[in-house]
Amino acid sequence: MPLATNRKLTLSEFLAYDDGSDRRYELVDGVIVEMGAESTLNTMIAMYLIFAFGGLGIPHYQIGLKQLIEVPSRYATARDPDLIIHSEASALALSGRKEACLKLEDPHPLLVIEIVSQGTESSDNYQRDYVKKSQEYAAREIPEYWLVDPQRQWVKVGRLIDGGSDRKYDFLTFQGEEAIVSPTFAEFKPIASQVLSAGK
Repeated sequence: MPLATNRKLTLSEFLAYDDGSDRRYELVDGVIVEMGAESTLNTMIAMYLIFAFGGLGIPHYQIGLKQLIEVPSRYATARDPDLIIHSEASALALSGRKEACLKLEDPHPLLVIEIVSQGTESSDNYQRDYVKKSQEYAAREIPEYWLVDPQRQWVKVGRLIDGGSDRKYDFLTFQGEEAIVSPTFAEFKPIASQVLSAGK
């Protein structure tokens, strides 16, 4: 739900915004948008993936939670993905920064994961994660993008295809007992059903 403002905000103004709540917000074309509450399952999936990636030997400082990513758009836009796996360079860019926000000029992370909330294909949730963020993360040159969708019972793994200014993701879909194949983390092969059930 967009919050009423009289004008478009800059990224700096958004990063300084504080309404005293613990709500999640994104900045979309200069407008503050409330993300809504996460389901218990979605937060459990995020925690499962944090431990799973940690088990690969990825250091804790390269696993990002509640960190924003600025993406290219007409007006300032900063997304709040569910999970980020940083490169050494993108983790270093955030180190010591007051606001946990990766700026456009910063190096890109290795992987961004969105855990999709329930909704039809015409819903805001679906359009945001499957369409808008896919385009924005591709334009930001993030090499890998996962859509973990408990409602549809699949994990879509997108590999960035560099088409110049027309970058996009080539997605593979993993379901049931299939092992998820990551182009970036070849040794990481979790079972789709385990991820979708948060390891239960």
